Amino acid sequence: MRRLSIRLRITLAFAGAMAVLLGGLGLFIYLRFQDHLDESIDNGLISRAQEVGLLVSRSGGNLTGGGNLPGEDTFAQVLTPGGKVFGASDEGLSHGSLLDGGELAQASQRPIRFDRGEVEAVDGPARLFAKPIATNGGSLIVLTGASLDDRNDALRNLRTILLIGGPAALLLASLAGYLVALGALRPVEAMRRRAAAISAAEPDQRLPLPEAQDELRRLGETLNQMLGRLEAALDRERTFVDDASHELRTPLAMQKTELELALRYAETPEEMRAALASAITEVDRLSALAEDLLVLSRSEQGKLALHLQRVRVAELLGDVRERFASRLDGSDRSLLVEPSDGLTIDVDRVRLEQALTNLVENAIRHGGGEIRVRASGGAGDLEIHVEDRGSGFPPEFIDRAFERFSRPDQARAGEGTGLGLAIVDAIARAHHGSAHAANRPGGGADVWIELPGS
Repeated sequence: MRRLSIRLRITLAFAGAMAVLLGGLGLFIYLRFQDHLDESIDNGLISRAQEVGLLVSRSGGNLTGGGNLPGEDTFAQVLTPGGKVFGASDEGLSHGSLLDGGELAQASQRPIRFDRGEVEAVDGPARLFAKPIATNGGSLIVLTGASLDDRNDALRNLRTILLIGGPAALLLASLAGYLVALGALRPVEAMRRRAAAISAAEPDQRLPLPEAQDELRRLGETLNQMLGRLEAALDRERTFVDDASHELRTPLAMQKTELELALRYAETPEEMRAALASAITEVDRLSALAEDLLVLSRSEQGKLALHLQRVRVAELLGDVRERFASRLDGSDRSLLVEPSDGLTIDVDRVRLEQALTNLVENAIRHGGGEIRVRASGGAGDLEIHVEDRGSGFPPEFIDRAFERFSRPDQARAGEGTGLGLAIVDAIARAHHGSAHAANRPGGGADVWIELPGS
């Protein structure tokens, strides 16, 4: 069944349902028609029995002659409780009772009805009805009967019609079901062909949508939205590769230049050591860039490993302050960490410290004035803000501040790699949190991480 096409499966399911429906409907019609015929015959026999009873009272029991009961397939007998024929509608019925001893005993007590397989009066099967009547001369039994040939012929004809018409109707219904399924699934086939033709070289292609506002159109719209997201992701990956290549090219070129100059022109050990030191600096920059790219790649794949532990926020912020103490010592910049006693959270300490280091580094490079780090908790969440008093972010840059390789303007193309805030966002999302950026009303930037509480 699984190997069949959807069209055939729909058709078979529809045919099965129609077969059950047609079979049930045919059986219902047949039984209702049979009940109607039986009821008509029974009512006729009861009516004739009443007529015979009145006739017995008027004629003194002489029913011979046949003209007293209408219908050529009907007959009647009037019997004594002992089985003697008191009167009959036909001469052939005056010689013996059609009821045996048991039936006579039942008919003497109450009306009875039954079918007889062969009755000479009608040369075939018949239905008999007998009931007791009271006369001036005593109790008698009135027996009436009717042939079942017409009833059986009508039922036989109906069975023939149902047996022929039912399969024909089922075949036509199945064919109609197949055509309906074929038409309904035609848009699916069109979408399949288009999807098979879409490649990475043409990511802007979309699936054709059916005109009907139905489930298939909604499916096509959803798939087109997915293709749009894939196209955007592919564009981001291409941009990422281009930017990464650009960032790698600069330190590699500088490193190569330093080494070539040292090889060609260095004449003293001091000049050689200076060239090697410059090359080592570029290698460190390459190593840091490679590490940042690895963090972003693992984050995109959902594979950024975290080692969660209970961390005191005050200790974490203190370590960050110590990391930058020597760098800011003697400069006009200062780093202030507000007290956050009592705040704890389950995080990867190394990764969160890396994110905070990037935020402070970003404030030192691009901000101005005092740098303030503060933490606040409420409703189970924790926010860690890094604020400065510089010029803030350009308004058009805030929405893409956390994108990879993004910089506020081209004038700062040589300052950093543009991955710092992207890594902050990746680490926040790995902790099921988020990163945000805004300009402070009084001037300066405010960048913070929001983490869910445990």
